[in-house]
Amino acid sequence: MNIRRMLFIVLPALFILNNAVAYFIFHSGRSVQESYNVMLDRVLLYKQIAGQTQDNLRAMNGYIVDRSEGSRLAFIREKEGLEALQQKLASQQTLSATDHLTFRSYTHTVDTFMAQEAGVIQAASSPDTLAYTAFYEEAERTAAFIQEEGYQLIDLELSYYQPLYRQILVQTEEMNQWGVVIFILTTLISILLAYRISWGISRPISQLVQVAQHMSNGDLHAPIPHLPVEHEFGVLARAFGHMQDNLKALIVKETEGLEKDKQLKEMELEVLQNQMNPHFLFNSLNVLSKLALLEGAEQTSDLTVTMSNLLRYNLRKLDRPVRLRDEVEHAKQYFTIQQARFRNRIQFVMEIDEGGLDVPVPMLTLQPILENVFVHGIEGMEEGAVIQLTITQGSGETLVAISDNGVGMSEEIREALLDVDGEPQVTRANGQSTGLGTRNVFKRLALFYGQKDLVRIQSDPGRGTKVFLRLPAEGKEVGDVSLTDRR
Repeated sequence: MNIRRMLFIVLPALFILNNAVAYFIFHSGRSVQESYNVMLDRVLLYKQIAGQTQDNLRAMNGYIVDRSEGSRLAFIREKEGLEALQQKLASQQTLSATDHLTFRSYTHTVDTFMAQEAGVIQAASSPDTLAYTAFYEEAERTAAFIQEEGYQLIDLELSYYQPLYRQILVQTEEMNQWGVVIFILTTLISILLAYRISWGISRPISQLVQVAQHMSNGDLHAPIPHLPVEHEFGVLARAFGHMQDNLKALIVKETEGLEKDKQLKEMELEVLQNQMNPHFLFNSLNVLSKLALLEGAEQTSDLTVTMSNLLRYNLRKLDRPVRLRDEVEHAKQYFTIQQARFRNRIQFVMEIDEGGLDVPVPMLTLQPILENVFVHGIEGMEEGAVIQLTITQGSGETLVAISDNGVGMSEEIREALLDVDGEPQVTRANGQSTGLGTRNVFKRLALFYGQKDLVRIQSDPGRGTKVFLRLPAEGKEVGDVSLTDRR
């Protein structure tokens, strides 16, 4: 059971249980209070009726003596008060059959008293002034009887309610005891559940914190805690496990990349050690250029100088960016060398927007693409080969297009060139490279700008190839560019 479901079940259950206990205790106390109120109301009514009959006698006697309007109104008020009490008494419910007879006898006695009062008033109006005395004495005896009967009914009420009250008190005491027991039980259950829930939350968090600390210290083999699948922390633990596996895979991949870079640098160092001293090479080329010029071979001299500049540019550090302007000049020199080889078989067309040449690019971006054009695109053409370099300035970026009318390429090769993260296809059937240097250019561009959608290739077999480069204007002014194979 997950934490959310546990809280939704436990908390309402405890709330309902506590409310039920409180309701039963409240209902028991309310029953006792209602019974007590009924008894007190009836006892008070008996006493009020007894007192009202005496007040009626006094008011009637005062009216008979002075026969004034004020005494008559006072008598009428007392009489109406007794009638109201009598009606209220008639609406009361009795407790048992025996009490019902006594209660009815009492109410009839009150009716008799009010009838005797009417008789006294009628007799007092007759010519015989002493005719009312007999009726008055009867009314006095009835009033005394009403008072005695009221006391008797009060005794019956107390006698009836005494065992009932005792029973209710016993039940209330038992309910209070049960309430205390249930309160203690619910308190203990609440404490146990609170401990269980808090332990179920704090323990997985503590375990995951330990795993995170181990991972932050470089220990990626820390055991992941085994938590239930339906538990929220189980999902988090599995996420930690996936993250741990991904970090291991990433470290392995980075280690392999570092090893490859190390091997590449060792190979470059070995190649450099086997090369002639660059200064000796440049000096030799300069001597050859001067010698050719002295002998009148101006074209050979210019070609030697171009070759010297080309080698000097290629021997610069590859991990430093250059301006696109430098790459264009280097491409011109490279094309000069190639044109000396292919003569009139090729034509190099350039459409350059000077405003877009200040964008920084990785070194040797254009030459590998041009070299790939010569090797795979137009080398087999006897005539009419055209290579075009177009540079335009866009909104916040520079667009470079290199196109040729050569043999083109298949969709499989086009996708392989754009898949910079995949395994390169190193050779074709004829043993030539299949654009490994071009793929490295694309990869270096992606690493340099931090984007992978900078290159687009449009090509079909027999219909030439167009390579489009999108160079963001905000590049890296100073920084490292990954060393890659330029072959």
